[in-house]
Amino acid sequence: QVQLVESGGGSAQPGGSLRLSCAASRSSVYAGGWYRQTPGNQREWVASITTGGYTNYADSVKGRFTISKDNAKNTVYLQMNSLKPEDTAVYYCKVVYLEIADIWGQGLQVTVSS
Repeated sequence: QVQLVESGGGSAQPGGSLRLSCAASRSSVYAGGWYRQTPGNQREWVASITTGGYTNYADSVKGRFTISKDNAKNTVYLQMNSLKPEDTAVYYCKVVYLEIADIWGQGLQVTVSS
């Protein structure tokens, strides 16, 4: 089975930066995405990247977050800049393959506070 390892989370101050990584054990990553969830709320889509490298972002993170993908490393990244307290959430990565079902990470806590 495919394993996803999420890393790079933790705490940051408002205006700071964090870089999240999602490394998959299976090659040929087709596309990826990042989602986040806070207690009592639905999981929210944050960003996605297609196989061709096209990116899309939720309005709440446009201009601040950047999603990218390294095919050689089977890894999807989320660079988070200009962090705000409202970015605090558990972040989940999703890796998309053509051959198998999408794979979700276990979640990574990000906390933004003074």
